[in-house]
Amino acid sequence: MISLFNTYVYEPILFVLSFIYSNIAFEDFGFAIIILTILIRFILFPIFFKSAKSQTIIQRLQPKVQDIQKKHKENKEEQAKALLSLYKEHKVNPFSGFFLLLLQLPVFFALFRIFSQEASGTMFGAHSLFGLVDLSVANIAIAILAGASQYIQGKLALASQKTDKKGAEQNPMASAGKIMIYISPAITFFVLFRLPAALGLYWLVSTLFSVGQQVYINKKIEKEFE
Repeated sequence: MISLFNTYVYEPILFVLSFIYSNIAFEDFGFAIIILTILIRFILFPIFFKSAKSQTIIQRLQPKVQDIQKKHKENKEEQAKALLSLYKEHKVNPFSGFFLLLLQLPVFFALFRIFSQEASGTMFGAHSLFGLVDLSVANIAIAILAGASQYIQGKLALASQKTDKKGAEQNPMASAGKIMIYISPAITFFVLFRLPAALGLYWLVSTLFSVGQQVYINKKIEKEFE
């Protein structure tokens, strides 16, 4: 398992980062991370986009989900069948968000290893962003920005949900989604606050990419539902 991780994830990412650093980013470590992050997001864009769109549509379907839960309150089997039929009708997967998280973990661990081990050597010279921020140590400003950008992305993800206040209170999934808007950024901050700022920079740029993607998805889905 470790050898597969090294061969197909860690070594390719390290090679690409090194190439970008030497040939594109003018030997600026932070700039190389930004370019690498954008490259990764473009490569994985179809998967990220499909997952984000699926989760957004699921949010829009919450009123119908709530109706199904009320209608089949006493019959969990019929409730499950009706929910699966609803998701199938709209071509969404309720577990796509979990899959997306699993997809990101190997990349995140590879970058953590690179930034913790390789970056501590001489391969990348000065570990800074434009000579202003030391990326080899934790940076509270980057951690705050990463958490704030994730909060914005979370708000956008729920922005298309059409439920009134009473409906939201009666819908556990909607309530949980609103709670996660605040919990996820807090977790992001406390994790990145203790890690090298290089990881925080990667997370920040990746989340900003997600924000732009979510804005586009919201507009697209709004037209589809209309």
